[in-house]
Amino acid sequence: MMKVKVGLRPVVSMINLPTVIKTAFLPGDSMESLFVATQVGEIFYIRNGSVRTFLDIRSRVIELGASGGYDERGLLGLAFHPEFYGNSLFYLHYSVAGTQGPGALPEDFTPNPCDPDTLNLKWRNRESDYDHIDTVEEWMVQANGQPQKRRTLLNLRRPFFNHNGVNSLNFSPETGKLVVTTGDGGSGFDPFNLAQNDLEIAGKIIEIDVSKNTAIPQPPIVTRFNELPRAIQETLTVMAKGVRNIPGISFQKFYHQYLKYTGNVGQALVESIYSFGFYNPLPVTQLVQAASLNSNLVQHGLINLGWRGWEGDFPTPVVNSCNENSNLDEKTVVFYNEAVTLSGSRLHPLTNYFHSDPRPDKFTGTALTGVQAYSGNRIPGLNGSVLFTDLARKGSEPQRGALAYTTVRPNGIPNDFNVIETDYDFGTQSAYYVSLGANLNQTKLFLGVYGSMRVTDFNKGTVFEVVP
Repeated sequence: MMKVKVGLRPVVSMINLPTVIKTAFLPGDSMESLFVATQVGEIFYIRNGSVRTFLDIRSRVIELGASGGYDERGLLGLAFHPEFYGNSLFYLHYSVAGTQGPGALPEDFTPNPCDPDTLNLKWRNRESDYDHIDTVEEWMVQANGQPQKRRTLLNLRRPFFNHNGVNSLNFSPETGKLVVTTGDGGSGFDPFNLAQNDLEIAGKIIEIDVSKNTAIPQPPIVTRFNELPRAIQETLTVMAKGVRNIPGISFQKFYHQYLKYTGNVGQALVESIYSFGFYNPLPVTQLVQAASLNSNLVQHGLINLGWRGWEGDFPTPVVNSCNENSNLDEKTVVFYNEAVTLSGSRLHPLTNYFHSDPRPDKFTGTALTGVQAYSGNRIPGLNGSVLFTDLARKGSEPQRGALAYTTVRPNGIPNDFNVIETDYDFGTQSAYYVSLGANLNQTKLFLGVYGSMRVTDFNKGTVFEVVP
């Protein structure tokens, strides 16, 4: 792979934290508009250099940052129906105002391999011990140009404030279904092992057939698939499990098939980007039936990212400082049996990058925040690649995010990655790379940057176009 240097051209500035960046043709419009959704609940669109409000749901979104400013809830997903120009339908995923709960555990969770009780926790009292409720909704742009909610597709009770996903709604060009990517429910180390439990909605990549109208205007608030009415179960299939936290999914056409790119935010060691072509989604009705009969369902072709037994290509460790040498760490495989069980069925990452990396041409990462395919020719060396962003390089002062890319090898062997150099001068301000997006045909790339880690520090966001 060649070294690539790009420019960053500001498109819109002084906005709140951008969680989703994508384009669409508004009904009746001949020009593609850039849409930016912010974590607090605003959606803007930019057309001919003018920034306009598309929708403002701040009153519907949970109060963010109440316990220190950092938050992973809010408006997290925006997707336009493939036929949006004609049917005016779009979809939102957000954390609902007024649903704040106490959380599923009284304190931060750290597993202890020597204490089996910490490896087998159960999420009990779910109706009272949860953090918040997320919703997935269908909206429609009315004839007067004003968006209006049409129906609710899912209401999900979440155990903790974090790991709700970001850029969490995207339509599959293969199936035409809405793909929902969330996370394992939060805390750390997936305390209840929700990501590998087939009945749990958390920790999965789910497809929704939005063409099916369930005639259920207000679905129940659930955490498990078997708690959903049968009519809703019939609209759902599971594409993947073993998800920790995920910055969306991106599709890229190669010849007559689509490659899918996604990622898992790391726990202690590594951030991981995955690619896959073939997959065999499992209907939720089959998962529920198998569980009711206490039978094992054949899961050939179901993608498994390996969490919580695996963190990327490594058995999940607990990392402690060595008493004898403070410069070294002691790493203990925490879920050994789970790692062994998943070793033959998990998907290997396309590439990894690390929380500690001494190589001069790499970087020390913090958290994966975006994964985006690129199919354009404007930026030499990037055509047919997948780009990804990290929130902030460790050790950079002021804080700076990282942009990098890799490519899929024809033989399927995992690949290395290259850092993409940028020539933009952020001055003395922090620049956290919080989101990554593209236009409809993936020939333009957009980078979301924020000047603070606190969602309560308002209007510190800028969306850039990535240019040659």
